[in-house]
Amino acid sequence: MAAFRLCVLLVWATITAATAQSRISPDKPSDTLDKEFHRQRREQLRKQLPARSVAVFFAAPVRNRANDVDHYYHQDPDFYYLTGYTEPNAVLLVYAEPQTIDGKQVQDLLFVQPSNALAELWNGKRLGVEGAATTLGITTQPNTAFKSYINKASLTQVFAKPLPTDVRDDERDDADLYSLLQQFKTKNAPTDVKGLQMVMAQLREQKTPEEIALLRKAINISAQGQIEVMKAMKPGMSELEIQGLHEFVHKKYGARFVGYPSIVGAGNNGCVLHYIESAKPTIANNELVLMDVGAEYKGYTADVTRTIPANGKFSPEQKAIYELVLKAQEAAFEQCKVGNAFMAPGQAAQDVIAEGLVTLGIIKKKSDARRYFPHGTSHYLGLDVHDAGTYGPFKPNTVITVEPGIYIPEGSPCDKKWWGIGVRIEDDILITEKGWENLSELAPRTVADIEQMMAQPSALDDFTLPEIK
Repeated sequence: MAAFRLCVLLVWATITAATAQSRISPDKPSDTLDKEFHRQRREQLRKQLPARSVAVFFAAPVRNRANDVDHYYHQDPDFYYLTGYTEPNAVLLVYAEPQTIDGKQVQDLLFVQPSNALAELWNGKRLGVEGAATTLGITTQPNTAFKSYINKASLTQVFAKPLPTDVRDDERDDADLYSLLQQFKTKNAPTDVKGLQMVMAQLREQKTPEEIALLRKAINISAQGQIEVMKAMKPGMSELEIQGLHEFVHKKYGARFVGYPSIVGAGNNGCVLHYIESAKPTIANNELVLMDVGAEYKGYTADVTRTIPANGKFSPEQKAIYELVLKAQEAAFEQCKVGNAFMAPGQAAQDVIAEGLVTLGIIKKKSDARRYFPHGTSHYLGLDVHDAGTYGPFKPNTVITVEPGIYIPEGSPCDKKWWGIGVRIEDDILITEKGWENLSELAPRTVADIEQMMAQPSALDDFTLPEIK
């Protein structure tokens, strides 16, 4: 027994040493944002803080899937933006002025999960305190020490975003997010929620060159997914199969996640704006397939939609609706200029669609267009698919979507020949000092280009699997 205990201790020591080394020298891809990017973001935030104040940010909660299985962890975008830290149970303090902590002057303080060899054996390596300090370039403490660092006597104002309310209490851990939030609340520190939210929206609205590069990668991956599915599409495939092809292409290019639940709707399902079930087992020959799918690459997400005919050829009615949406999108693009109102692209698209629907006889008066085009055209894009921003006049180096659509569900008060046609065309637009750039132009948009792409052979044409009953 003594020999067995010695063996266990040696193995434990080996695990501890190995995980400590991996925390100090993590294996990170070369195109991940570096610590200087995150430091500069904190500096920009600091410039907006009043004297003798602190901004407090909490990491995202761990989301439970069922029983003892959690969802794959996804960091809070603001927290990642300011730190680069991707683990849970953490807090960031950004001080307006340097603070003396443990005899040292610090401007930021990050509280992280300490090293824990047993936890890492089950759930993967942690950076730990030393690894986080080295990798992220920020003064770091274990999260167990957080309760000692909110001192309202020396700070006149504490800024915090709305605190998460759906946090589970891990009773085995007195420094999990639930405990950290309780420690923060018991200090009774005055908080300013709206102010910090607005500052972060202003910071994140305009993208840096590093962010634009990652967005380009995410968008190009998504556009390539659209291309591969166009070539592979055949009547008889299922919505789930189409979704899987998109996401396989994403992962092939190194995009671990989608930026939002994928939307693949065939026929009438394409008229449901946020249809995520992918439940239709067989796509009919004459149906359109709306595919709103965006890869997330290194935290940044694309948002690209294409609508294509399952059999490779648009019917006359499908073509008429599609080309009306395309015309509306082109009109919206022209409004994507610095200084224009955020709603300008949407209004331009709305005007074109209203007039076009009247011309086609689908509606009698332009004011009825909202029945078939019920949403706006644009939102910011970045670390969130609906990214933070002020929604004021356009500024340079912002990335937005432009996504007009027409949806005519079965039973609509118009000729039945239009029923079940749902079309959305969505592109990701970079607004620059000189105008606008379509970042997702790689994916075909016109009727002719889509039909030409769908006629090309696919690498998946010969990929068949045995039937499973």
